[in-house]
Amino acid sequence: MKPMRRAGLLMAMAVPLVAAGCGLFGRAPADPHYVLGAPYQAGGVWYYPRDSYAAVETGLAEVVTSRHPPLTANGEAYDAEAVAAAHQTLQLPAIARVTNLETGMQMLVRINDRGPARPHRLLELTPRAAALLGVPPAGGTRVRLEVLEPESRQAVEGLRGAPRMEIALAPRGAVRSEALDGPGGGPPPFQAPAEEGPQSGAAQPLAATLTRVAPDPGMLWIRLGTFSRREFAERQRALLAALSPFIETEWEGRQAKFKLRIGPLVSVTAADATLDQVIRAGVSDARIVVE
Repeated sequence: MKPMRRAGLLMAMAVPLVAAGCGLFGRAPADPHYVLGAPYQAGGVWYYPRDSYAAVETGLAEVVTSRHPPLTANGEAYDAEAVAAAHQTLQLPAIARVTNLETGMQMLVRINDRGPARPHRLLELTPRAAALLGVPPAGGTRVRLEVLEPESRQAVEGLRGAPRMEIALAPRGAVRSEALDGPGGGPPPFQAPAEEGPQSGAAQPLAATLTRVAPDPGMLWIRLGTFSRREFAERQRALLAALSPFIETEWEGRQAKFKLRIGPLVSVTAADATLDQVIRAGVSDARIVVE
């Protein structure tokens, strides 16, 4: 076969592959859908996803640093410039208010991925979300996450696999946050430059609207188990005696709850090291929290 005819044949064969979309060699087509998922293991720790439309959690946030797959866990096209984050157990997608407790910067974020890969961190932020919130690339930053129920239910409405909604949904439109000034007031909200329209197959992005509240960095603790009987709390405390955990009693009506924790801890490094010891001792559901 002559060189020119051979080149033309190869080009003709390549066209259907490209037209078929990412099939064999490119990125898979985006397919945004609702995800909860079965229990899974990562880094030797088991996670149990559950839907929670009113979750309020504290912990440490980090930034996506490794090369990310083309798609997020719920089939959206991954975009490092999106205002998005990963969480280990929440339903996907979800809309949450994330506050950098160290600076007071606050923003709505779309939770659309699974992660972080280790239990030492609560959230893994895209580079752009981290930059806007003032979360540095390395280390861990104290944050609070608050899932917003109306916005989260609206985010999953109509997605493949989504559960049936039994409540009235908020009108469609851009999700916005309002300034919550701390004592003495604060600067007005910062509206980041408007995004271009979403890429084909991508979910509708959130507008990057920042507000500022009073910083409240708090202290770092290791949250251990919560027990309905004190004897069970005492058994776990004995298991971790070298780390000096203590028991707190809380009442829910007439029902006592016995909560075990370690701290306060002086730094992120100390919290990470202590959590490592706790997990090695067999308490794999322990987490770092901020109080």
